[in-house]
Amino acid sequence: MKKGILGKAFISVGVAAVSITGLLPISAVADEGLVNVYSARKEALIKPLFDRFTEETGIAVNLVTGKADALLKRLEVEGSASPADLFVTVDAGRLHRAKQAGVLQVSNSDVLNKLIPTNLKDSDNYWYGMTQRARTIFYVKGKVDPSQLTTYEALADPKWKGRICVRSSNNIYNQSLVASMIDANGIKATEQWAKGLVANFAKPPAGGDTDQLRAAAAGVCDIAIANTYYFGRLLKSNKEESQAVASKLAAFWPNQDDRGVHMNVSGVGLTKHARNADNAIRLMEFMASDQSQAWYGDENNEYPVVDGAEISATLNELGRFKADDIELSKLGENNRAAVELMDRAGWK
Repeated sequence: MKKGILGKAFISVGVAAVSITGLLPISAVADEGLVNVYSARKEALIKPLFDRFTEETGIAVNLVTGKADALLKRLEVEGSASPADLFVTVDAGRLHRAKQAGVLQVSNSDVLNKLIPTNLKDSDNYWYGMTQRARTIFYVKGKVDPSQLTTYEALADPKWKGRICVRSSNNIYNQSLVASMIDANGIKATEQWAKGLVANFAKPPAGGDTDQLRAAAAGVCDIAIANTYYFGRLLKSNKEESQAVASKLAAFWPNQDDRGVHMNVSGVGLTKHARNADNAIRLMEFMASDQSQAWYGDENNEYPVVDGAEISATLNELGRFKADDIELSKLGENNRAAVELMDRAGWK
């Protein structure tokens, strides 16, 4: 969940996380007592975990946060002068882009290869998934009978005309969902599905996943497609308005009789020019520990990638489901075809 030459811009996580903007040039040198991280995940979603790593190991974590695409471009521009050791971002599609851009290297960790399921990591070990999120269907209670719902494919049925909210085709989460459907059904059938889905939009796509959930609760649509952690945030919010939104909605798990619910990951990769590679791999292994996986689930409302790791109480409330076990590398491989298909279908 990218880089220029940083130096004093990196600050210990124990002190602060630095925005990607306003950084001063510094030399990138090896230091056995630290690891430098570029993260597209927001500070609040990852810094506490890095603080705990520092407490347990004595290794300082220097954190730079920013937008995913900007950080990737930064890694490309900085090249061998980059101080970054790890790149953290969200969505397998973006992780694949980082691999294709040549800014990552293979990190053959026996620990990670044992803990992370094959489908949740790069086939060549350039990146590893660290958390999972389901992109599923949320429906308005009392307006939709869940027995009417079955699959993602069925959302193209004309009976849903004017009843569906989803964000734009520019969003990587939607692109990866479509990429997974290309793998399952082929380009032609997926394009026909996308055209049917677009015909059923209640409004032009705008805003993020939370906006789609709020629109459904407000009566703009009856169904919203969103990642589960956005709903989890509403459930756990201390704001009455957010809780009221969540109370009007329920999750439905599609495709339970075939491939299962579409899943994606936030993940991490060792940068090509990492100077503190041993510390970086140690941090990745820490992120995959049972304790860290449980923290992610509780704080970020995400599912663990490690089998047997604890699932948060909030997510347990949503129920258990069958998950699609597609190799997530395919989401990146199918991304271009997905984007072109969505454009042809008129998905703005």
